[in-house]
Amino acid sequence: MAIFGKLAYEDGVSTLTLLAVRFSLATVIFAVLLVARPATARSLRGAGTRTLAIGLGLGAIGYATQAGLFFAALQRLDASLLALVLYTFPAWVMLGSFAIGRERPTRRRVLALGLSSTGLVILLAGASGGGVDPAGVALGLGAAVTYTVYILVADRAGPEISSLALTTLVCLGAACTLGLVGIASGSLDLALSADAWLWLVLIAVVSTAMPIVAFFAGLSRVGPSTAAILSTLEPVVTVALAYLAFSEVLSGVQLAGAALVLGAAVLLAAPARRGSPAPPDY
Repeated sequence: MAIFGKLAYEDGVSTLTLLAVRFSLATVIFAVLLVARPATARSLRGAGTRTLAIGLGLGAIGYATQAGLFFAALQRLDASLLALVLYTFPAWVMLGSFAIGRERPTRRRVLALGLSSTGLVILLAGASGGGVDPAGVALGLGAAVTYTVYILVADRAGPEISSLALTTLVCLGAACTLGLVGIASGSLDLALSADAWLWLVLIAVVSTAMPIVAFFAGLSRVGPSTAAILSTLEPVVTVALAYLAFSEVLSGVQLAGAALVLGAAVLLAAPARRGSPAPPDY
């Protein structure tokens, strides 16, 4: 997504246009999938007002804010660095869980937090020589923290509908917020070039709809712990593609920091002990 976002910016797409189109197209895709799965659609139709409000609110407030911060940061930071800054969110989620008393500190969790924090410092220190944008870093960290709040709220709310139905509501809520803000600010511009529309469609299909569907399909087959560990490939893929597309290169020091951030994510996702049950799928 960071790669397509950079390419969309090069073709003159504004942040609000990108986000409004992304979530609008994704909503249409998920709505079609719901229609194709009558049982899932019935669960959404039978959902209560509270459940619908939670799903729409998560998108309209949480996901819209997180995505806005991420793409605003993308205008200021390299795609590879931003992907790794965002991927400190597992450690933020753990820290948030400690703060609200949902989880207790353990040696392994504290170690993971230390690894992630140290890795982030090394990443940013290694990038400072290249003139890293402090505002971009702040926006990237804001995206990670906002995603943390989104996860913790979604976990506590726990609406009793399928993942696909919830995702549809979240995307719809985000599309409404971002579309209205784009119209009110005069930033929504759909008169784009064919290349720009290509990047927007790819963001909606390849970087939004497909990974969500694929993740939940994999989740049902390998369980949440393995799925979470495998998803740490995401920033690795971004770093590799950023090199191929934009010749972005992380220094040796930054690669060491990246290894610590990803190692912390794997440590947090791995089962506590051999044979222990996987955590519940929220």
